[in-house]
Amino acid sequence: MTLPQLATAFVRAHPAVTSVLIGPRTHEQLDGLLSGTDIELSDDILDRIDEIVPPGVDLDPADNYAATPPALENARLRRM
Repeated sequence: MTLPQLATAFVRAHPAVTSVLIGPRTHEQLDGLLSGTDIELSDDILDRIDEIVPPGVDLDPADNYAATPPALENARLRRM
């Protein structure tokens, strides 16, 4: 399975998720994502993912959206 397929399968495995939003830029990316819609991750794989990145851990603090987004702080960025 590809990394995008793993990512969407991981999100789909979460019981609180009701839909998965994807954003392919090309037809090939869309085909790749759609080809993985039947992938179901086993509990062993989900447990291993949680060992690598425990739930609630931020790998990159820059991904923390609790801070004000730059586009709200700098009006110039809203028009890019």
